[in-house]
Amino acid sequence: MPFNFPLRKIIHVDMDAFYASVEQLDNPELKGKPVAVGGGGKRGVVSAASYEARVFGVRSAISGTVARKRCPELIFVKPRFDRYKEISKQIRKIFYEYTDLVEPLSLDEAYLDVTENKKGVLSASLLAEEIRERIFQKTGLTASAGISINKFIAKVASDYNKPNGQKTVNPEEVIPFLEGLDIRKFYGVGKVTAEKMYQLGIFEGHDLKHKTVEYLTTHFGKSGAYYYNVVRGIHLSEVKPNRIQKSIAAERTFFDNITSEIYMLEKLEHIAEELEKRLKRSKISGKTITLKIKYSDFTQQTRSKTIQYFISDKHLILETAKKLLFQEKPKNSVRLLGISLGNLNNVAKKETEKIQKSVSVQLKFEF
Repeated sequence: MPFNFPLRKIIHVDMDAFYASVEQLDNPELKGKPVAVGGGGKRGVVSAASYEARVFGVRSAISGTVARKRCPELIFVKPRFDRYKEISKQIRKIFYEYTDLVEPLSLDEAYLDVTENKKGVLSASLLAEEIRERIFQKTGLTASAGISINKFIAKVASDYNKPNGQKTVNPEEVIPFLEGLDIRKFYGVGKVTAEKMYQLGIFEGHDLKHKTVEYLTTHFGKSGAYYYNVVRGIHLSEVKPNRIQKSIAAERTFFDNITSEIYMLEKLEHIAEELEKRLKRSKISGKTITLKIKYSDFTQQTRSKTIQYFISDKHLILETAKKLLFQEKPKNSVRLLGISLGNLNNVAKKETEKIQKSVSVQLKFEF
């Protein structure tokens, strides 16, 4: 099927169980054992899990208590973010040997546009293999990769042959690949959305493709148009080497659930103070204050207010956060509070010249 938009050669590189793999790398006694990075105590949460732990259903974001029940032999280690950042920098340095069009998503994954690359290699698949090998040689860690015509398909593909594998979806394979894909594998379709799609008889890509954009918009709002496009291989977002930070946040999880509003206000003061420090380090201010509340039953609420001027002062942030807290009485005991500042003034500061050149649809692809 010919596409009526420019095609790119995009690689999505995703490190395999990054945090847990770093811990196993630095401590050989952990190799081959179920490892969880995070807290294993009463209030602990799993940040990452090794593949040995995932066999037992241990995943990131579940509580340490649940993780231990699923895997009694689970070994918890405290996160060492300085170490993860150190290795992440080494990996990114490798990326820049191939292209300047690198868009990091986190410490352990990134998009690379290699349509035109520093090695002059036509095959994006060969480049991905070389990049993965270079990462292993440099760090001793394995990575997986997805290669295709846009960011969406590349990200989906990178999860296809994990761990330590890669998947290429050539232009002529895009539609069959997407049509046969389980709807849960579509990037952007979470657990709740997947359940709703099941109720509507949407189980795979071909089911989604049979729905009109009007139908999808009716049931999924603005996301409906996104689903309509991506199942047809349409995703025009470019690899952005200078991603603009959209918000800065600080939050705290409490050892014991709290119910006292006075105690919540005390915690908010500390959070606002930490947020001010982060804003000053980044030399950024913003207009939209968002209060995040996570309850003891793990349900979550956010409340936001946008003011007319940019702020970064902790007292002004706290003043608005307090109003948001008292806007509605918390419905349950609280396990986490957070404050974020959005609508930042960094957009104009970081506006950069586009360095990507549009590529003709007729560009010869050799994946």
